[in-house]
Amino acid sequence: MYSLAQLNLLFNYLSSKKANKYCDTFDLSKLEEVPFVTIQLPVYNEMYVMDRLLDNIALIDYPKDKLEIQVLDDSTDETIETTKQHIEEIKATGLDIKHIIRTDRSGFKAGALKEGLKIAKGEFIAIFDADFLPKPNWLKRTIPYFKDDQIGVVQTRWSHINRNYSILTKIQAFALDAHFTLEQVGRNSKGHFINFNGTAGVWRKDCIIDSGNWEGDTLTEDLDLSYRAQLKNWKFKYLEDVETPAELPVVISAARSQQFRWNKGGAENFRKMFKRVVNSKNISVKTKTHGLLHLLNSTMFLNIFIVAVLSIPMLYIKNEYSHLRFYFYFMSFFVMSTVIFFICYWFMYKQIYGSGFKKFFSYVGMFFTFFSIAMGFSLHNSIAVIEGHIGKRSEFVRTPKFNISTIKDSWKGNKYLRKKLSPHVILEGILMLYFAFGLYSAFVVGDQGGDFGLFPFHLMLFLGFGYVFFKSISSKM
Repeated sequence: MYSLAQLNLLFNYLSSKKANKYCDTFDLSKLEEVPFVTIQLPVYNEMYVMDRLLDNIALIDYPKDKLEIQVLDDSTDETIETTKQHIEEIKATGLDIKHIIRTDRSGFKAGALKEGLKIAKGEFIAIFDADFLPKPNWLKRTIPYFKDDQIGVVQTRWSHINRNYSILTKIQAFALDAHFTLEQVGRNSKGHFINFNGTAGVWRKDCIIDSGNWEGDTLTEDLDLSYRAQLKNWKFKYLEDVETPAELPVVISAARSQQFRWNKGGAENFRKMFKRVVNSKNISVKTKTHGLLHLLNSTMFLNIFIVAVLSIPMLYIKNEYSHLRFYFYFMSFFVMSTVIFFICYWFMYKQIYGSGFKKFFSYVGMFFTFFSIAMGFSLHNSIAVIEGHIGKRSEFVRTPKFNISTIKDSWKGNKYLRKKLSPHVILEGILMLYFAFGLYSAFVVGDQGGDFGLFPFHLMLFLGFGYVFFKSISSKM
Protein backbone atom coordinates (compact mmCIF):
# COMPACT_ATOMS: atom_id res chain seq x y z
CA MET A 1 0.00 0.00 0.00
CA TYR A 2 2.78 2.40 0.90
CA SER A 3 4.69 1.75 -2.34
CA LEU A 4 1.50 2.20 -4.40
CA ALA A 5 0.93 5.51 -2.62
CA GLN A 6 4.49 6.51 -3.58
CA LEU A 7 3.73 5.58 -7.19
CA ASN A 8 0.65 7.81 -7.08
CA LEU A 9 2.81 10.64 -5.71
CA LEU A 10 5.19 10.12 -8.63
CA PHE A 11 2.31 10.57 -11.10
CA ASN A 12 1.25 13.69 -9.19
CA TYR A 13 4.81 14.98 -9.26
CA LEU A 14 5.20 14.49 -13.00
CA SER A 15 1.85 16.10 -13.77
CA SER A 16 2.68 19.09 -11.57
CA LYS A 17 5.78 19.74 -13.68
CA LYS A 18 3.51 20.58 -16.60
CA ALA A 19 1.88 23.42 -14.66
CA ASN A 20 4.12 26.47 -14.52
CA LYS A 21 2.62 28.71 -11.85
CA TYR A 22 3.83 32.27 -11.50
CA CYS A 23 3.79 34.29 -8.31
CA ASP A 24 3.85 38.09 -8.29
CA THR A 25 6.45 39.86 -6.20
CA PHE A 26 5.66 42.90 -4.12
CA ASP A 27 7.08 46.35 -4.72
CA LEU A 28 9.52 47.25 -1.91
CA SER A 29 9.14 50.95 -2.73
CA LYS A 30 5.57 50.77 -1.46
CA LEU A 31 6.18 49.95 2.17
CA GLU A 32 2.50 49.46 2.93
CA GLU A 33 2.66 46.36 0.72
CA VAL A 34 5.52 44.84 2.67
CA PRO A 35 4.28 42.82 5.66
CA PHE A 36 6.11 42.69 8.98
CA VAL A 37 8.13 39.48 9.38
CA THR A 38 9.61 37.91 12.50
CA ILE A 39 12.48 35.44 12.02
CA GLN A 40 12.76 32.93 14.85
CA LEU A 41 16.05 31.11 15.46
CA PRO A 42 15.53 28.35 18.08
CA VAL A 43 18.99 27.34 19.35
CA TYR A 44 20.43 25.14 22.07
CA ASN A 45 24.17 24.85 22.77
CA GLU A 46 25.31 25.63 19.21
CA MET A 47 28.97 26.53 19.75
CA TYR A 48 30.13 25.43 16.29
CA VAL A 49 27.49 27.08 14.10
CA MET A 50 26.15 30.03 16.11
CA ASP A 51 28.41 32.69 14.59
CA ARG A 52 27.76 31.37 11.09
CA LEU A 53 24.00 31.44 11.70
CA LEU A 54 23.93 35.01 13.00
CA ASP A 55 26.26 36.36 10.32
CA ASN A 56 24.14 34.73 7.61
CA ILE A 57 20.78 35.87 8.96
CA ALA A 58 22.07 39.45 9.19
CA LEU A 59 22.40 39.41 5.38
CA ILE A 60 18.67 38.88 4.78
CA ASP A 61 17.52 41.48 2.24
CA TYR A 62 14.33 42.95 3.70
CA PRO A 63 13.32 46.43 4.92
CA LYS A 64 14.77 46.80 8.43
CA ASP A 65 11.67 48.54 9.74
CA LYS A 66 9.60 45.51 8.69
CA LEU A 67 11.88 42.83 10.12
CA GLU A 68 12.45 41.42 13.58
CA ILE A 69 14.84 38.60 14.54
CA GLN A 70 14.31 36.52 17.66
CA VAL A 71 17.17 34.34 18.89
CA LEU A 72 15.31 31.84 21.08
CA ASP A 73 18.26 30.66 23.15
CA ASP A 74 17.72 27.67 25.44
CA SER A 75 21.48 27.10 25.82
CA THR A 76 23.00 25.88 29.06
CA ASP A 77 26.68 26.42 28.21
CA GLU A 78 29.07 29.30 27.55
CA THR A 79 27.48 30.07 24.17
CA ILE A 80 24.89 32.24 25.93
CA GLU A 81 27.55 34.91 26.54
CA THR A 82 29.23 34.71 23.14
CA THR A 83 25.83 34.80 21.42
CA LYS A 84 24.84 37.84 23.48
CA GLN A 85 27.97 39.70 22.37
CA HIS A 86 27.45 38.79 18.73
CA ILE A 87 23.82 39.94 18.87
CA GLU A 88 24.89 43.30 20.28
CA GLU A 89 27.26 43.77 17.35
CA ILE A 90 24.49 43.01 14.86
CA LYS A 91 22.04 45.25 16.70
CA ALA A 92 24.51 48.13 16.25
CA THR A 93 23.99 47.87 12.47
CA GLY A 94 20.32 48.79 12.89
CA LEU A 95 18.75 45.34 12.80
CA ASP A 96 15.96 44.64 15.29
CA ILE A 97 17.36 41.48 16.90
CA LYS A 98 16.46 40.16 20.34
CA HIS A 99 18.13 37.56 22.55
CA ILE A 100 15.36 35.65 24.34
CA ILE A 101 16.51 33.30 27.11
CA ARG A 102 14.17 30.95 28.97
CA THR A 103 14.93 29.81 32.49
CA ASP A 104 12.56 26.87 32.06
CA ARG A 105 13.20 24.72 28.97
CA SER A 106 9.79 23.03 29.09
CA GLY A 107 8.36 21.99 25.74
CA PHE A 108 11.86 22.11 24.24
CA LYS A 109 11.80 23.60 20.71
CA ALA A 110 7.98 23.88 20.65
CA GLY A 111 8.09 25.70 23.99
CA ALA A 112 10.74 28.14 22.73
CA LEU A 113 8.76 28.92 19.57
CA LYS A 114 5.59 29.44 21.59
CA GLU A 115 7.38 31.72 24.03
CA GLY A 116 8.77 33.87 21.22
CA LEU A 117 5.39 34.03 19.50
CA LYS A 118 3.90 35.82 22.53
CA ILE A 119 5.93 38.95 21.81
CA ALA A 120 6.55 38.54 18.05
CA LYS A 121 5.71 41.68 16.08
CA GLY A 122 5.50 39.91 12.74
CA GLU A 123 2.41 39.03 10.79
CA PHE A 124 4.50 36.16 9.42
CA ILE A 125 6.96 33.94 11.31
CA ALA A 126 9.98 32.49 9.48
CA ILE A 127 11.83 29.70 11.31
CA PHE A 128 15.40 28.47 10.81
CA ASP A 129 17.33 25.86 12.75
CA ALA A 130 20.93 26.63 13.68
CA ASP A 131 22.50 24.77 10.73
CA PHE A 132 20.42 26.47 8.01
CA LEU A 133 21.76 29.25 5.77
CA PRO A 134 18.94 31.03 3.88
CA LYS A 135 19.99 33.19 0.97
CA PRO A 136 19.56 36.99 1.21
CA ASN A 137 16.51 37.02 -1.10
CA TRP A 138 14.76 34.19 0.81
CA LEU A 139 11.93 36.31 2.25
CA LYS A 140 11.33 38.03 -1.08
CA ARG A 141 10.79 34.61 -2.69
CA THR A 142 8.43 33.26 -0.04
CA ILE A 143 6.35 36.07 1.49
CA PRO A 144 4.52 37.00 -1.77
CA TYR A 145 2.61 33.70 -1.69
CA PHE A 146 0.75 34.88 1.38
CA LYS A 147 -1.27 37.23 -0.83
CA ASP A 148 -3.61 34.26 -0.83
CA ASP A 149 -5.35 34.68 2.54
CA GLN A 150 -5.95 30.93 2.83
CA ILE A 151 -2.26 30.03 2.82
CA GLY A 152 -0.98 29.40 6.33
CA VAL A 153 2.51 28.03 5.55
CA VAL A 154 5.12 28.35 2.83
CA GLN A 155 7.79 25.63 2.99
CA THR A 156 11.01 25.57 0.98
CA ARG A 157 13.24 22.70 -0.10
CA TRP A 158 16.33 21.80 1.87
CA SER A 159 19.64 21.53 0.05
CA HIS A 160 22.84 20.12 1.54
CA ILE A 161 26.16 21.95 1.85
CA ASN A 162 28.03 18.75 2.79
CA ARG A 163 26.19 16.21 0.62
CA ASN A 164 29.41 14.55 -0.60
CA TYR A 165 31.27 14.47 2.73
CA SER A 166 30.80 10.70 3.24
CA ILE A 167 28.58 7.73 2.44
CA LEU A 168 26.50 8.66 5.48
CA THR A 169 25.79 12.19 4.24
CA LYS A 170 25.13 10.92 0.70
CA ILE A 171 22.43 8.48 1.79
CA GLN A 172 20.85 11.08 4.09
CA ALA A 173 20.73 13.53 1.19
CA PHE A 174 19.28 10.79 -1.04
CA ALA A 175 16.41 10.16 1.40
CA LEU A 176 15.72 13.84 2.02
CA ASP A 177 15.78 14.62 -1.71
CA ALA A 178 13.05 12.02 -2.23
CA HIS A 179 10.96 13.66 0.47
CA PHE A 180 11.49 17.21 -0.80
CA THR A 181 10.73 16.41 -4.42
CA LEU A 182 8.54 13.36 -4.89
CA GLU A 183 6.58 13.46 -1.61
CA GLN A 184 6.17 17.16 -0.86
CA VAL A 185 5.34 18.12 -4.45
CA GLY A 186 3.28 14.98 -5.05
CA ARG A 187 1.07 15.65 -2.05
CA ASN A 188 0.90 19.43 -2.26
CA SER A 189 0.06 19.53 -5.98
CA LYS A 190 -3.16 17.57 -5.36
CA GLY A 191 -4.16 19.25 -2.12
CA HIS A 192 -3.13 16.37 0.16
CA PHE A 193 -1.62 17.10 3.57
CA ILE A 194 2.08 17.94 3.72
CA ASN A 195 4.18 18.96 6.68
CA PHE A 196 6.14 22.01 7.67
CA ASN A 197 9.62 20.55 8.08
CA GLY A 198 10.51 22.33 11.31
CA THR A 199 12.72 24.87 9.57
CA ALA A 200 13.21 26.78 6.30
CA GLY A 201 9.55 27.80 6.15
CA VAL A 202 7.20 30.66 7.03
CA TRP A 203 3.99 30.55 9.05
CA ARG A 204 1.16 33.03 9.07
CA LYS A 205 0.94 33.99 12.75
CA ASP A 206 -2.87 33.80 12.67
CA CYS A 207 -2.60 30.23 11.35
CA ILE A 208 -0.44 29.13 14.30
CA ILE A 209 -2.82 30.64 16.83
CA ASP A 210 -5.98 29.44 15.07
CA SER A 211 -4.58 25.89 14.95
CA GLY A 212 -3.91 25.74 18.69
CA ASN A 213 -0.32 27.03 18.82
CA TRP A 214 2.82 24.94 19.30
CA GLU A 215 2.48 21.87 21.49
CA GLY A 216 5.36 19.89 23.00
CA ASP A 217 3.61 16.54 23.51
CA THR A 218 5.34 14.91 20.52
CA LEU A 219 8.98 14.96 19.34
CA THR A 220 7.94 16.36 15.95
CA GLU A 221 6.02 19.49 16.86
CA ASP A 222 6.23 20.61 13.22
CA LEU A 223 4.26 17.62 11.91
CA ASP A 224 1.75 17.98 14.74
CA LEU A 225 0.93 21.66 14.07
CA SER A 226 0.94 21.03 10.30
CA TYR A 227 -1.86 18.50 10.56
CA ARG A 228 -3.88 20.56 13.03
CA ALA A 229 -3.63 23.56 10.67
CA GLN A 230 -4.68 21.62 7.57
CA LEU A 231 -7.56 20.00 9.43
CA LYS A 232 -8.77 23.57 9.99
CA ASN A 233 -8.62 24.17 6.22
CA TRP A 234 -5.43 26.22 6.09
CA LYS A 235 -3.52 25.73 2.83
CA PHE A 236 0.17 24.92 2.62
CA LYS A 237 2.40 26.03 -0.26
CA TYR A 238 5.54 24.07 -1.05
CA LEU A 239 8.27 25.71 -3.16
CA GLU A 240 10.55 23.14 -4.76
CA ASP A 241 12.52 25.80 -6.61
CA VAL A 242 13.49 27.75 -3.48
CA GLU A 243 16.44 26.02 -1.82
CA THR A 244 17.61 26.58 1.74
CA PRO A 245 21.11 25.18 2.31
CA ALA A 246 21.77 23.19 5.48
CA GLU A 247 24.30 20.85 7.05
CA LEU A 248 23.76 17.10 7.34
CA PRO A 249 24.97 15.13 10.39
CA VAL A 250 28.44 13.75 9.65
CA VAL A 251 28.70 11.34 12.59
CA ILE A 252 26.47 8.29 12.86
CA SER A 253 25.58 9.01 16.51
CA ALA A 254 24.18 12.39 15.44
CA ALA A 255 22.25 10.78 12.60
CA ARG A 256 20.93 8.15 15.03
CA SER A 257 19.57 10.77 17.44
CA GLN A 258 17.93 12.65 14.57
CA GLN A 259 16.44 9.46 13.11
CA PHE A 260 15.14 8.40 16.52
CA ARG A 261 13.41 11.74 17.06
CA TRP A 262 11.85 11.87 13.58
CA ASN A 263 10.63 8.28 13.62
CA LYS A 264 9.29 8.32 17.16
CA GLY A 265 7.64 11.67 16.50
CA GLY A 266 5.95 10.29 13.40
CA ALA A 267 4.45 7.41 15.40
CA GLU A 268 3.39 9.79 18.18
CA ASN A 269 1.59 11.95 15.65
CA PHE A 270 -0.18 8.95 14.12
CA ARG A 271 -1.42 8.12 17.63
CA LYS A 272 -2.50 11.73 18.16
CA MET A 273 -3.98 12.47 14.73
CA PHE A 274 -5.47 9.17 13.52
CA LYS A 275 -9.04 9.77 14.73
CA ARG A 276 -9.00 13.45 13.75
CA VAL A 277 -7.99 12.60 10.19
CA VAL A 278 -10.43 9.70 9.82
CA ASN A 279 -13.36 11.64 11.31
CA SER A 280 -12.70 14.88 9.40
CA LYS A 281 -15.62 16.00 7.22
CA ASN A 282 -13.49 18.46 5.26
CA ILE A 283 -11.13 16.15 3.38
CA SER A 284 -11.52 13.47 0.72
CA VAL A 285 -10.97 9.74 1.21
CA LYS A 286 -7.86 9.94 -0.95
CA THR A 287 -6.41 12.74 1.16
CA LYS A 288 -7.20 10.77 4.31
CA THR A 289 -5.45 7.70 2.87
CA HIS A 290 -2.34 9.66 1.91
CA GLY A 291 -2.42 11.40 5.29
CA LEU A 292 -2.55 8.15 7.27
CA LEU A 293 0.21 6.58 5.20
CA HIS A 294 2.25 9.76 5.68
CA LEU A 295 1.81 9.52 9.46
CA LEU A 296 2.73 5.81 9.27
CA ASN A 297 5.87 6.59 7.28
CA SER A 298 8.21 5.72 10.15
CA THR A 299 6.31 2.51 10.92
CA MET A 300 7.67 1.12 7.65
CA PHE A 301 10.93 0.48 9.53
CA LEU A 302 9.10 -1.82 11.94
CA ASN A 303 7.58 -3.73 9.02
CA ILE A 304 10.98 -4.05 7.35
CA PHE A 305 12.58 -5.28 10.58
CA ILE A 306 9.89 -7.94 11.16
CA VAL A 307 10.16 -9.21 7.58
CA ALA A 308 13.96 -9.27 7.83
CA VAL A 309 14.09 -11.26 11.07
CA LEU A 310 11.48 -13.77 9.89
CA SER A 311 13.04 -14.26 6.48
CA ILE A 312 15.67 -16.78 7.62
CA PRO A 313 13.29 -19.18 9.42
CA MET A 314 10.93 -18.83 6.43
CA LEU A 315 13.75 -19.94 4.15
CA TYR A 316 13.97 -23.21 6.07
CA ILE A 317 10.18 -23.64 6.34
CA LYS A 318 9.79 -23.14 2.60
CA ASN A 319 12.28 -25.90 1.82
CA GLU A 320 11.09 -28.27 4.57
CA TYR A 321 7.40 -28.20 3.64
CA SER A 322 7.08 -28.43 -0.12
CA HIS A 323 3.27 -28.03 -0.06
CA LEU A 324 3.74 -24.47 1.25
CA ARG A 325 5.96 -23.35 -1.61
CA PHE A 326 3.05 -21.98 -3.61
CA TYR A 327 2.39 -19.42 -0.87
CA PHE A 328 6.00 -18.31 -0.91
CA TYR A 329 5.93 -17.94 -4.70
CA PHE A 330 2.79 -15.84 -4.34
CA MET A 331 4.32 -13.67 -1.63
CA SER A 332 7.33 -12.98 -3.84
CA PHE A 333 4.98 -10.81 -5.89
CA PHE A 334 5.40 -8.16 -3.20
CA VAL A 335 8.99 -7.65 -4.32
CA MET A 336 7.21 -5.32 -6.76
CA SER A 337 7.16 -2.76 -3.94
CA THR A 338 10.95 -2.49 -4.19
CA VAL A 339 10.69 -2.11 -7.97
CA ILE A 340 8.20 0.74 -7.46
CA PHE A 341 10.56 2.50 -5.05
CA PHE A 342 13.40 2.01 -7.53
CA ILE A 343 11.37 3.70 -10.29
CA CYS A 344 10.10 6.54 -8.08
CA TYR A 345 13.53 7.38 -6.69
CA TRP A 346 15.07 7.33 -10.17
CA PHE A 347 12.81 10.19 -11.25
CA MET A 348 13.86 12.10 -8.13
CA TYR A 349 17.54 11.39 -8.75
CA LYS A 350 17.25 12.35 -12.43
CA GLN A 351 15.62 15.66 -11.49
CA ILE A 352 18.59 16.60 -9.31
CA TYR A 353 21.59 15.00 -11.04
CA GLY A 354 20.43 14.60 -14.64
CA SER A 355 19.91 11.50 -16.80
CA GLY A 356 22.09 9.33 -18.99
CA PHE A 357 23.72 5.90 -18.69
CA LYS A 358 26.49 7.02 -16.29
CA LYS A 359 23.98 8.77 -14.05
CA PHE A 360 21.72 5.72 -14.04
CA PHE A 361 24.67 3.46 -13.18
CA SER A 362 25.63 5.69 -10.23
CA TYR A 363 21.96 5.81 -9.21
CA VAL A 364 21.75 2.01 -9.03
CA GLY A 365 24.74 1.97 -6.69
CA MET A 366 23.30 4.77 -4.56
CA PHE A 367 19.84 3.16 -4.40
CA PHE A 368 21.11 -0.16 -3.08
CA THR A 369 23.56 1.56 -0.73
CA PHE A 370 20.71 3.66 0.63
CA PHE A 371 18.38 0.67 0.99
CA SER A 372 21.06 -1.41 2.72
CA ILE A 373 21.93 1.25 5.29
CA ALA A 374 18.26 2.12 5.81
CA MET A 375 17.66 -1.54 6.67
CA GLY A 376 20.68 -1.35 8.97
CA PHE A 377 18.87 1.41 10.88
CA SER A 378 15.67 -0.67 11.09
CA LEU A 379 16.24 -1.99 14.64
CA HIS A 380 17.09 1.46 16.00
CA ASN A 381 14.15 3.10 14.24
CA SER A 382 11.74 0.28 15.12
CA ILE A 383 12.43 0.86 18.81
CA ALA A 384 11.66 4.55 18.27
CA VAL A 385 8.41 3.68 16.45
CA ILE A 386 7.26 1.25 19.14
CA GLU A 387 7.92 3.83 21.86
CA GLY A 388 5.90 6.35 19.87
CA HIS A 389 2.94 4.04 19.36
CA ILE A 390 2.75 2.94 23.02
CA GLY A 391 3.04 6.53 24.25
CA LYS A 392 6.38 6.30 26.04
CA ARG A 393 7.63 9.84 26.64
CA SER A 394 11.22 10.95 26.14
CA GLU A 395 13.02 14.25 26.03
CA PHE A 396 13.88 16.15 22.85
CA VAL A 397 17.47 15.21 22.01
CA ARG A 398 18.96 17.79 19.69
CA THR A 399 21.13 16.81 16.76
CA PRO A 400 24.74 18.02 17.30
CA LYS A 401 25.94 20.48 14.66
CA PHE A 402 29.50 20.50 13.36
CA ASN A 403 30.09 23.29 10.81
CA ILE A 404 31.71 20.73 8.52
CA SER A 405 31.45 20.74 4.73
CA THR A 406 34.66 19.18 3.36
CA ILE A 407 36.47 15.93 4.09
CA LYS A 408 39.43 17.96 5.40
CA ASP A 409 37.30 19.14 8.33
CA SER A 410 37.26 16.90 11.39
CA TRP A 411 34.40 16.25 13.79
CA LYS A 412 36.71 14.80 16.43
CA GLY A 413 36.52 16.69 19.70
CA ASN A 414 32.98 17.99 19.27
CA LYS A 415 31.93 18.58 22.88
CA TYR A 416 28.27 17.76 22.24
CA LEU A 417 28.81 14.20 21.01
CA ARG A 418 27.60 11.47 23.34
CA LYS A 419 30.46 9.32 24.58
CA LYS A 420 28.26 6.45 25.76
CA LEU A 421 27.60 3.61 23.33
CA SER A 422 23.94 2.73 22.80
CA PRO A 423 23.03 -0.85 23.81
CA HIS A 424 21.23 -1.08 20.47
CA VAL A 425 24.63 -1.18 18.77
CA ILE A 426 25.44 -4.58 20.30
CA LEU A 427 22.15 -5.95 18.99
CA GLU A 428 22.99 -4.55 15.55
CA GLY A 429 26.29 -6.47 15.66
CA ILE A 430 24.39 -9.66 16.53
CA LEU A 431 21.97 -9.02 13.65
CA MET A 432 24.91 -8.61 11.28
CA LEU A 433 26.04 -12.14 12.26
CA TYR A 434 22.44 -13.38 12.03
CA PHE A 435 22.19 -12.28 8.39
CA ALA A 436 25.63 -13.71 7.67
CA PHE A 437 24.04 -16.99 8.75
CA GLY A 438 21.23 -16.22 6.30
CA LEU A 439 23.82 -15.93 3.50
CA TYR A 440 25.30 -19.27 4.53
CA SER A 441 21.82 -20.83 4.65
CA ALA A 442 21.27 -20.08 0.97
CA PHE A 443 23.95 -22.65 0.14
CA VAL A 444 22.74 -25.46 2.42
CA VAL A 445 18.91 -25.43 2.32
CA GLY A 446 16.95 -27.37 -0.27
CA ASP A 447 17.81 -30.50 -2.11
CA GLN A 448 18.94 -28.98 -5.39
CA GLY A 449 22.11 -27.12 -4.45
CA GLY A 450 20.67 -24.30 -2.39
CA ASP A 451 18.02 -21.57 -2.48
CA PHE A 452 19.32 -18.13 -3.43
CA GLY A 453 16.00 -16.28 -3.72
CA LEU A 454 16.62 -14.29 -0.52
CA PHE A 455 20.38 -14.01 -0.95
CA PRO A 456 20.37 -10.38 -2.24
CA PHE A 457 18.01 -9.37 0.59
CA HIS A 458 20.21 -11.00 3.24
CA LEU A 459 23.35 -9.53 1.67
CA MET A 460 21.90 -6.01 1.92
CA LEU A 461 20.86 -6.64 5.52
CA PHE A 462 24.31 -8.01 6.38
CA LEU A 463 26.04 -4.99 4.83
CA GLY A 464 23.56 -2.51 6.32
CA PHE A 465 23.78 -3.78 9.88
CA GLY A 466 27.54 -4.18 9.48
CA TYR A 467 27.90 -0.57 8.37
CA VAL A 468 25.79 0.80 11.22
CA PHE A 469 27.54 -1.44 13.78
CA PHE A 470 31.13 -0.67 12.79
CA LYS A 471 30.48 3.04 12.22
CA SER A 472 28.85 3.32 15.65
CA ILE A 473 31.79 1.53 17.30
CA SER A 474 34.47 3.53 15.47
CA SER A 475 32.81 6.87 16.24
CA LYS A 476 33.39 6.24 19.95
CA MET A 477 37.11 5.56 19.56
